[in-house]
Amino acid sequence: MSETMRAIGIFSILASLFRSPLTQVDIQNGTGPATSLFLNTSVSKPRPASSQAVVKIHSFGLNRMDLMQREGKYNVPPQAGKTLGVEFSGWVVELGDGETGDFKVGDEVFGLAYGGAYAEYLATSTKMLIHKPKEISWTVAAGIPETWITATQALHLVGCFKPGDNVLWHAGASSVSISGIQLARANGAGKIFVTAGSDEKVEFCKTLGATAGFNYHNQDWVKGILAATDGHGVDVIVDFIGGDYSQGNFEVAAMDGRIVQLASLGGSKLGAGLDIGLLENKRLRWEGSRLRSRELEYQSRLRDLLVEFALPKFVDGTFKVPVEKVFSWKDIQKAHELMESNQSKGKIICFVD
Repeated sequence: MSETMRAIGIFSILASLFRSPLTQVDIQNGTGPATSLFLNTSVSKPRPASSQAVVKIHSFGLNRMDLMQREGKYNVPPQAGKTLGVEFSGWVVELGDGETGDFKVGDEVFGLAYGGAYAEYLATSTKMLIHKPKEISWTVAAGIPETWITATQALHLVGCFKPGDNVLWHAGASSVSISGIQLARANGAGKIFVTAGSDEKVEFCKTLGATAGFNYHNQDWVKGILAATDGHGVDVIVDFIGGDYSQGNFEVAAMDGRIVQLASLGGSKLGAGLDIGLLENKRLRWEGSRLRSRELEYQSRLRDLLVEFALPKFVDGTFKVPVEKVFSWKDIQKAHELMESNQSKGKIICFVD
């Protein structure tokens, strides 16, 4: 891009920043179904606090937590605010005082926020911004931060993964598990297993590097994994389901296995008869985690790992970000309904137009 064109682009961005009113996605009555989402065209322009940037949003990614927050079923951290959305791509249009790293107005970026990405503009810490390489599209960039940082945290910081470990990702065709399959493969996993809700999703996961997968509707994943590992089991389990899956996790876990609980989509109440004797006898560690509630410094360390180890693999095409569908944010209701259908394989992205 020529300096003249860059200057024109920056001027256009800055000019648009000061127009009124601005727009964001809101929820009628605060919570509700997908049909309660609407574009609110009379919101205030964000101001950057110290060490923050204001980003003009190009695209944002949908995540399961967005659906739960919309329904009032998600424990939103206090720094998140009420506006949905945590991952985005866009341009820096304003910087606050204080330390803002090497970012400047006009930079193309993507990043992770505590909330507020379903909007024209977002004020967020520069510690969670990443310079967008030209090889990565706006759409793909918006689908990277939440899912890949969560997968990195689950596999390495909580799951204590080491090369040679067998790994199980439940909800294998979810965006976090799609990321995790590729991370585990790149870091020398032994065998990588997934569970999913259809044969199509299982085959899709295999194309990303899964060793084997199990359709939970008609296959016994516990027996299948134990057979495939000659009874050893898996060393790291990443579970989004909870409920009845907990007993299966205990049974399929290897000695000294680690179970990482990221969500409880199948129910937060444990069924009667859960055998915690296996937890003791196998010396298992069962730990819950929620990235969004972590402090900024913790998240920024994960951001740095993403930049150092994963970003080059996105640039050269080693790591993939499958995108199921791209919507205009004017169709945000349809985007949420697609995610609720559980038919997607990969990211659902909205662009701001």
